Amino acid sequence: MGEPGREEYKIQSFDAETQQLLKTALKALSLPSISVNRSQHHNSQTEREATFRPVFGKCKAFLVTTCSFSTPDPGAVDLEKVANVIVDHSLQDRVFSKEAGRMCYAIIQAESKQAGQSVFRRGLLNRLQQEYQAREQLRARSPQGWVCYVTFICNIFDYLRVNNMPMMALVNPVYDCLFRLAQPDSLSEEEEVDCLVLQLHRVGEQLEKMNRQRMDELFVLIRDGFLLPTSLSSLAQLLLLEIIEFRAAGWKTTPAAHKYYYSEVSD
Repeated sequence: MGEPGREEYKIQSFDAETQQLLKTALKALSLPSISVNRSQHHNSQTEREATFRPVFGKCKAFLVTTCSFSTPDPGAVDLEKVANVIVDHSLQDRVFSKEAGRMCYAIIQAESKQAGQSVFRRGLLNRLQQEYQAREQLRARSPQGWVCYVTFICNIFDYLRVNNMPMMALVNPVYDCLFRLAQPDSLSEEEEVDCLVLQLHRVGEQLEKMNRQRMDELFVLIRDGFLLPTSLSSLAQLLLLEIIEFRAAGWKTTPAAHKYYYSEVSD
């Protein structure tokens, strides 16, 4: 399936009331005018942010041209409700959960710049905490929702900064989610292994800088899981070996490793 229309799909997947709410927030906060301070982010993030403005601008343009709502009152934007809408949809749609961090980052930056407030950020963090506290119930109820949640909270951790540093309040919750993915029952599920490896590629280096001891403990679990593959699929074993070598190489993929692992996965 081609890329055209991908952002449109994300917006169309909301119901009409939600589209109106997001349209109101987008217009009130003038998000496409937000400039990204690249100095606040690590190099791999800088590359992703190069696509930030056209992606978000396209989302807003789609809303404005396809939703026939009356002109919204900027003062009536319920940013706490916007935060809940984004979290709700992130728990249902893994593609959206991978991209939602950009949207949240933009709203937080815009709200701070225009209103000097943090209603959206407070609502977002409160909701993340609620879902974190109920994570075992979420995993039991909806394995896909659980994977979406881990993807989303890692995405938020990746984007949100306080004084140019990752948010300390998210470090242990993110670690706890990754530790859960490294348990034997999770390692027997390819989707959870895939999520674990993807998130470590995304935020592993940052997490290690914040708490190396916990990262060492996490990789003990990962190595044990790899060495005792009683219920691991061959793909899961390959993914775990790849992330072990990825960290050992300083959170980098060597050309030889890239050729080996990704040719194996594609085969």
